[in-house]
Amino acid sequence: MSALFGKSLPELTELAATLGQKPYRARQIFDALYKQRVTDFDAITPLSQELRAALAAGHTIGMPEIVQTAISVDGTERYLMRMEDGETVETVWMPDGDGVENTDDAEEAADARADAKFVDRRNWGALAPLGYRRATICISSQVGCAVNCQFCLTAKLGIKRDLTAGEIAGQVAAVLNRHKVQMGKDRINLVFMGMGEPFLNYDNFMKSVLLLVEGIGIPASRMTVSTSGIEPAIRRFATETVRPNLALSLNGSNDTVREQVMPITRKWNIAALLDAVNTIPLNKRDWVTFEYVMLGGINDQLENAHEVLALLKGMHAKVNLIVWNPGPDMPYTQPTSEDVDVFQQTLIQNGLPCYIRRPRGRDIYAACGQLKRTVEPEKPADTLVQLSA
Repeated sequence: MSALFGKSLPELTELAATLGQKPYRARQIFDALYKQRVTDFDAITPLSQELRAALAAGHTIGMPEIVQTAISVDGTERYLMRMEDGETVETVWMPDGDGVENTDDAEEAADARADAKFVDRRNWGALAPLGYRRATICISSQVGCAVNCQFCLTAKLGIKRDLTAGEIAGQVAAVLNRHKVQMGKDRINLVFMGMGEPFLNYDNFMKSVLLLVEGIGIPASRMTVSTSGIEPAIRRFATETVRPNLALSLNGSNDTVREQVMPITRKWNIAALLDAVNTIPLNKRDWVTFEYVMLGGINDQLENAHEVLALLKGMHAKVNLIVWNPGPDMPYTQPTSEDVDVFQQTLIQNGLPCYIRRPRGRDIYAACGQLKRTVEPEKPADTLVQLSA
């Protein structure tokens, strides 16, 4: 049995042909999978019962299943997603965004349009009645991670396997279904910043992007992919015609500091990564985001800020500062608020846009660097809700 969710329109067209069906049947199946986000064959009502039975005989829908959720005091929800083979990853829902200020004129215009819809009940989707204008979904791309960033809990899992395109895009569909999101009315942003390194699963990641754009209907401009710095993949990414925004995890102001916390620096140093990033064609409104996890006493001092300025000089870049989110048995401390403020103001005063990411879901281990493939209830137990199928 193979999963239908994850198949492109050409692949579904080939499948329809093997069943003696015309190409328009493939489009009906495609729309049912991605636009309607069906979870069983009986819901594909444009198809005859005979065709639905033929599909079910050799295939499953294949959308990942939410088997556990933890709910934060700030409204963030962390899900344990189970794939058809029993493997699990974590996905995060952040109502009202991911805690980073907008810096792009196009995004501000989109927010203005969202505000207009927010006060016009005729345009309300599922989020507005709950008090939200938008939401962000944080998606995983691998079961575990091979990159071994020292400050990240996911790194302790190691790598189990890549997720398929359907398993990546399916996380989004499952979350949209849970919240009854109405595409076209609710504004949804995606960040490929969950478990795994997307650029080490490049083909499946990019196929999932196309499914999300062409099928589910989320523009690539509302997606951001975060990479630890896979230099050849960044260069390949630069050639794509449909491409999310890029965020590079910098996390060190020089190679020595970065290698301490990100051993992958030994393979591709900062200079090589910046050279690759500079091959990405940018419009005037496009930015490359550099994410910088601040670790107390390691990369958070004034001299580090000046080194970051020197690295990014002349680039159309912005910096998101992320105060390190604690985890058990992690040998780091959070920076002081004074050091964070000095760091941010130093970048801003020297012309580099810099923002502080507000932590979301830290109390349920849903914040940046905290995803760890939960398989047992955590304390406090009342933050967990078991979900039925």
